[in-house]
Amino acid sequence: MTWQARIQSALDERRAADAFRVRNVVENGAGRFLSCENRQFCNFSSNDYLGLSQHPQIVRAWQQGAEKYGVGSGGSGHVSGYTPAHQALEEELADWLGYPRALLFISGFAANQAVIAALMGKDDRIVADRLSHASLLEAANLSPAQLRRFAHNDVAQLRSLLDKPCHGQQLVVTEGVFSMDGDSAPLRAVHEAAKQQHAWLLVDDAHGIGVMGDEGRGSAYQQNVKPELLIVTFGKGFGVSGAAVLCSDSVADYLLQFARHLIYSTSMPPAQAVALSASMAVIRSAEGRERRARLAGYIHHFRQSLRHLPFLSTDSQSAIQPVIVGENSRTLELAQALRRQGMWVTAIRPPTVPSGTARLRLTLTAAHELQDIDALLEALYVASQ
Repeated sequence: MTWQARIQSALDERRAADAFRVRNVVENGAGRFLSCENRQFCNFSSNDYLGLSQHPQIVRAWQQGAEKYGVGSGGSGHVSGYTPAHQALEEELADWLGYPRALLFISGFAANQAVIAALMGKDDRIVADRLSHASLLEAANLSPAQLRRFAHNDVAQLRSLLDKPCHGQQLVVTEGVFSMDGDSAPLRAVHEAAKQQHAWLLVDDAHGIGVMGDEGRGSAYQQNVKPELLIVTFGKGFGVSGAAVLCSDSVADYLLQFARHLIYSTSMPPAQAVALSASMAVIRSAEGRERRARLAGYIHHFRQSLRHLPFLSTDSQSAIQPVIVGENSRTLELAQALRRQGMWVTAIRPPTVPSGTARLRLTLTAAHELQDIDALLEALYVASQ
């Protein structure tokens, strides 16, 4: 088979399964409303859970950072790309989340890949929740360590896998809030199971940080758990982008020596670090508390009303509210029906989610109004008829 034949075969297979991905050019894709092809939609696909991506204080902070530092960092943090703005953000994050150190990464994907690649050896074992993010599972598959997956949030199976003999170290991997189901991991029970076998716990809290817990400190803080490795990302609750790894002094020093994604990547623009510090300040403030309360009210209202509609959902108390449809073609039809009613929703299909669980991944944000949630529920009702 030639290169072109191989590529065409893979594309044809995706199209035949109604799983072909496309991008849409949109304006203001993180806001309450977005525009596509000169039409306005109410946006229920954004991860900007607190509505901070357009917050004037944060936007101005980025502008001021750019005026001071320019628009790029100029290099890796190991060379010339580590500025007072980066240092200040790392120190603020560590203090806020109760860790000795924080290390900044350009993205959550890079952070997850870097930590697993740097830490794991051929005699080690990774025990990961089956529904962990693709960046975590790909990193585990590419590492020399053995990968074993446990059924979603099944602590008993996790314990069973950890009990099996292992010549090296074991790392338990899970998420605080799962990106496709929106439900939370039982972090206390997971951490206890890990500690019983002297394993470390890595928690990716991309969808919990900023949104859950006191001052928005996230899922682990909310459940009174302190994993050995906490990864937080800034493209959701923070409304910006990037990520950080929270860890001990020795682990931070180790990653600075061996995490290739950190060593060989240009660091985030200093202006971005300034904006992230401003975003953290809003998240920790009374305004942040009010935004979280507003979002929680929308989530409760939506879930109570969805029970009266003919759809399956998950046990999600987060901003992620999936509507499980099942078949790919039916999910695409529903997404298009909702868009005809002015609702921008996204159809999520395998391989992103397990086969037979194609869904509408709806996200609620503090930028919405109650009337938006009611309009979405009405559109779902009409589409289901």
